Amino acid sequence: MPGLGERRRGRSCPRSRIVLTWAVSLACAAASVVVGAMAGGRAYVVTSVIVVLCAIAPFFVIFESRRPQARELVMLAVMAALAVAARAAFIWLPGFKPMAAIIMIAGLAFGPSSGFLVGSLAALTSNFIFGQGPWTPWQMLAFGLCGLVFGALARRGIVTGENPGVAARLGLAAGGGIFVVLVAGPVLDTSSLFFMISSITPESVVAVYLAGFPMNCMQGAATFVTLLLVAKPLLDKLTRMQRKYGMLD
Repeated sequence: MPGLGERRRGRSCPRSRIVLTWAVSLACAAASVVVGAMAGGRAYVVTSVIVVLCAIAPFFVIFESRRPQARELVMLAVMAALAVAARAAFIWLPGFKPMAAIIMIAGLAFGPSSGFLVGSLAALTSNFIFGQGPWTPWQMLAFGLCGLVFGALARRGIVTGENPGVAARLGLAAGGGIFVVLVAGPVLDTSSLFFMISSITPESVVAVYLAGFPMNCMQGAATFVTLLLVAKPLLDKLTRMQRKYGMLD
């Protein structure tokens, strides 16, 4: 299903605006690192949050510059709400959260920047249930990457959600689970490293990532199962809605 999201619209963010947005974000991130280093102490905690926010901001600017249709915004809001519900439904089972899978499906259906938006908003919104804190931007980045990467893979035809065979469905599910274990999970563990460790040392780094690995595996398993069972029927419904409302080429 390559490009189901962003290929259908004729407008794209001007390259000059993309370059300027990233340049400003990188400059702000670099400045915050320098100031944090000069301040010393635990200033790196605030610095890490600023850097992550700088990494997130360009994706929101790029999405806004595409001037998405109101009907698309409604569908993205529904997908974000579904992702929040998927996280909240398993509040009794720590670590087993299908939210990443729903966000990946949004990326497959609507494209990378839309997938990033769904992931970021789902993380932000669900934390009104699970608790807001300085870790929230890290969660927005981690779950946003789930939508971004799978949207980009679909856009290039590397993964597909359109009429997949058994092998393709297994590959998509396995890829989602592996991504959570190796990328999204470690990003979340990095936030724990900044906020829970008083002094960062090689030993503390290893301890934090090893402690988070079982939880990442559980969330990866949840992602695998959800994608295997839900990806095809949900993508079929999204495709029908897109055709109905003229959102496909």
